[in-house]
Amino acid sequence: MKKSKSNVVFKDYTTNQISLLPPSLDELIEPNHPVRVVNKVIDSINIDALIKGYSGGGTSSYHPRMLLKVLVYGYLCNVYSSRKLESCTKENIHFMWLSGMQQPDHNTINRFRSERLKDVLKNIFAQTVHLLSNSGHLSMKEIYTDGTKIEANANRYSFVWGKSIKYNKSRMDKQLKELWDYTQSVAKEELKDTAPIDFTEITPETIANTVNTIHTLLKDKEEVPQKIKQKINYAKRWAAKREEYTEQEKRLKGRNSYSKTDPDATFMRLKEDHMKNGQLKPAYNLQISTSNQYIVHYSLHHNQNDTKTLAPHLHSFKQTLETKPDVVTADAGYGSEENYKLLEKENITSYIKYNYFDKEQAKHFLKENYRSDYLKYDKETDTVICPSGKPMHKTKEFTKQTNDGVTKHYTSYQAENCQGCELREKCHQSKNNRTVDLNHSLRHYKQQAQANLKSETGIYHRKKRCYDVEPVFANIKHNKKFKRFNLRGVIKTEIEIGLIALAHNLKKVVS
Repeated sequence: MKKSKSNVVFKDYTTNQISLLPPSLDELIEPNHPVRVVNKVIDSINIDALIKGYSGGGTSSYHPRMLLKVLVYGYLCNVYSSRKLESCTKENIHFMWLSGMQQPDHNTINRFRSERLKDVLKNIFAQTVHLLSNSGHLSMKEIYTDGTKIEANANRYSFVWGKSIKYNKSRMDKQLKELWDYTQSVAKEELKDTAPIDFTEITPETIANTVNTIHTLLKDKEEVPQKIKQKINYAKRWAAKREEYTEQEKRLKGRNSYSKTDPDATFMRLKEDHMKNGQLKPAYNLQISTSNQYIVHYSLHHNQNDTKTLAPHLHSFKQTLETKPDVVTADAGYGSEENYKLLEKENITSYIKYNYFDKEQAKHFLKENYRSDYLKYDKETDTVICPSGKPMHKTKEFTKQTNDGVTKHYTSYQAENCQGCELREKCHQSKNNRTVDLNHSLRHYKQQAQANLKSETGIYHRKKRCYDVEPVFANIKHNKKFKRFNLRGVIKTEIEIGLIALAHNLKKVVS
C-alpha cells in the first residue's frame, strides 16, 4: 500500500508560528547587503545602447540588464570565471536573487562579457560615476592619477622584439648584397644586360627575384664553393621571412615588443615578480584617476612609461565623462615638458612633481649642486650665472628630437674663463671653459610646478595623493586578487578593468 505524500511544514521559531511556505530569497538578504546596491544602481542606469545590440527574432534570450548585474556582482565578489558565475546562479542566494532564478550558462555569460559589452561598458561606467558625483561620493573636478602594470593572459616565453627584427633585417640585407656582389664577380658576362638592383629599400619581391637570379646564374658553375650554395638555398626562405617581419612590425605599432599569444600586450617589468628582479612579462599599463578612493576614470595603454600615458588618458576622460578636471595631481613619473604644456593648454591646474623635486627638499642637495638646472639665469641680459658668480654668454641655439619624435629647443651658454677658478674641479671636468645647454621652456614649467607644489594647496594635494589613488591599486591587486587578466586583447581587457572599476565603486558605496 502506497503512502501518501504529506505537506512539508516549516516552523518560524521567532513567532512560534507554523508556515507552509519557505521564506523568499528577498527575506534572506540583509537590507544593506552589497547585492542590493548593485541591483539598485544597475536598474537606475540607461542601457538602451546595450539593448540595441540585440537583433530581433530567434529564440528568447536573457535580459542584458540581468546579465550585467550578475557580472558586476561577480567581480565585486572576486568571481571572475564564467563557469564559476554559472555555478553561483544555481547555488548562491545572492546571485539567484539578482538573476530572478534564471540560470545562464557559462558560454552565455562569456559571450555577453566579451562581445556585448565592448562598445557600451565605458558609457555604463560613466553613468555610475555621474550618479556618485551627484550624490556627493566623488568629485570629477579634483582627481589623482597614477598607473600600475597588470600581467596579460599570455605566454611569458613567446615574444617578438622590435630590436631583433631590425637586427635580422639588416643582417639579411647585408648577406643578400654579399651574395649579389659575389655573383657579379663570377658571372660578369651573364649580367651585362641585367639592370642594377637597388638595395636601399629591399622588399620581399626584391629578395625573391634576386635570389632566383643568383641561383640561376651559379647553379651550373663548378667553381662556386659549397658554402655559397648552402647560403643560396638558405636565402630562398628570406622572402617569406621578410613578409613575416613586415607583419610583425605592423603589430608592434611603434612598441618595442609584443606577445605572440596576445599581440596587444607589451613586455614590461613588473614589481610583483616572485624572484624580486623585475622580470619582463607581457602586460598592460593601467591608468586610473580617483577621487575619495573612487575610480573616476580608467584607461589601458601599451606604453610602460607613465609619462606618455597622461595625454591619451585625459583625452579619454573628456570623451567618456564629457567634462574635464580642474585639478590633476600625479607623481614624478608624469613630470615632463609635454605634460605641463598640455595641462596649461587645457587650463588645468597641475600638482605634478618633476624628477628631482623630492631630492631638492633636502638642504644639502642644493648647497653645493653645480648641475645646469640650478644655475641662475638672467633674462634681461640672456646670460647664465656660473657658480663663481661670473656670466656665461649664449653661443648657439639648436633642437633635439626625442625617440618619440618630440622636438625640444635648447640654448648653449659658455663661460669666459675657467682657468684658475677655485670651483672648477667641483663645477665641471671639461678641459675647456664650461658649456651648458638649457631648455628654457622646461625650466619655466619646472619653476611653475615647484611654486604650485610648495603652496598650501599643493602640499594638501601631495599628501592626499598617497592615500587616495594608491590604496585603490592595493584593493584591486591584493583584496580582489586581480593581478592577471583572464581575457586576451586590449578590447576585452578593457572590459575586465571596467567591471573591476564598477565593482570597486559599488563596494565602496556600501562600506
